Amino acid sequence: MEKVEVKELLEAGVHFGHLTRKWDPNMAPYIYMERNGIHIINLYKTAAKIEETCAALRKIAVSGKKILFVATKKQAKDIVAEKAGAVNQPYITERWPGGMLTNFVTIRKAVKKMASIDRMKKDGTFNSLSKKERLQVDRQRAKLEKNLGSISDMTRLPGALFVVDIKREHIAIKEAQKLNIPIFAMVDTNSDPRQVDYLIPANDDASKSINKVLSIVASAIEDGLNERKAERAEKEDTAQKQDAKPAPVEAKAETVEASKEEE
Repeated sequence: MEKVEVKELLEAGVHFGHLTRKWDPNMAPYIYMERNGIHIINLYKTAAKIEETCAALRKIAVSGKKILFVATKKQAKDIVAEKAGAVNQPYITERWPGGMLTNFVTIRKAVKKMASIDRMKKDGTFNSLSKKERLQVDRQRAKLEKNLGSISDMTRLPGALFVVDIKREHIAIKEAQKLNIPIFAMVDTNSDPRQVDYLIPANDDASKSINKVLSIVASAIEDGLNERKAERAEKEDTAQKQDAKPAPVEAKAETVEASKEEE
């Protein structure tokens, strides 16, 4: 995992909170001071929370469950798509589809529809459609790709949710809470940390801050995936060795005796 350095968090502007008048009192334990009407986040507490969060995310990655990243705000979209995509995790960076978690069966149907259009294009069925129908199908495919393309490989509910800006993604938070899915999030001074299971007190508005935190998080997930890969390789190796073992001496003796009796 990428090491958490307070100095690097400071350079990335992770410590800048919101205006003091916009604060949520429940964030008080993570606020260091107030400067020029802005709350300053205690980066030592942020570093400790990042390590705690990363340890939990690593365990989820080792278990083989997916972590769904959610960030629809402009400054976070591209960063989340890049970091989550790099570790092969699903993400939502466009509008949150209502019922994404609570009505997952319907969402899966939409994803299957996307796959069926792709099959039509491969087997030539698409070319047999009229020009107008092809245009409609292409538009439908583009819309599905934009909203659900990044979750096409998610065949079951995620093992966790990672959110950037819990105020903005409140619908996603509520759905995860209903299904008891663990919620990890970057939480700024204007949000209620009680809504999430694992919080990282941090500036969730600046792209530099988001990039820094997500780099560390993605690094921890990658470690978990590598550990899972190594464990599976070890199991397969052990199984192959057991299959290759010579037959026990007793079994060989029985075979010899049996063949003598036949003679």
